[in-house]
Amino acid sequence: MKNTNSDDFLQRNSVPILAWDFHYEYINELKALAIDLKKLNEISSQFTWDEQKLNIKERIKEEVVVVTDLELKIVFASSGIKKMTGFKEEEILGKTPKMFQGPATSQRDLKEIREALKKKVPFVKTIENYRKNGKTYKCKIDASPVYNLKGEISHFMAFEKEDLSA
Repeated sequence: MKNTNSDDFLQRNSVPILAWDFHYEYINELKALAIDLKKLNEISSQFTWDEQKLNIKERIKEEVVVVTDLELKIVFASSGIKKMTGFKEEEILGKTPKMFQGPATSQRDLKEIREALKKKVPFVKTIENYRKNGKTYKCKIDASPVYNLKGEISHFMAFEKEDLSA
């Protein structure tokens, strides 16, 4: 059976189109990462954080970064927040991380998180969170207070990722 012209065209051209799709997606991720780093740099400069201690540039590649003010209002969320939760950054700015919690979220874990925040100490905790569509996921949170160069706490920063092992 002989290939038609359209079959020949598809066989010759499907790989480059697929390769372009992956490349385009990668370029978009790099752009989003650059924008995220620029926004974080602006916050960092404004509040004089020691960026090297925070290790943001390495961790933001694999984890979602969420920054809250001292009242726990979200002031920044990296672009990965949409993939993990379904929410865009603009939908969560000014709200607290409580928006991701629900009936399946352990009250004991939340109490431990509140105590760590009150004491202003770092914590690592995996909790049951909720996506925009209402489905739950295990969220590993590695959070700590962020100090300015004067030694004062200005924000809390959390590195979050979906815990697929749980």
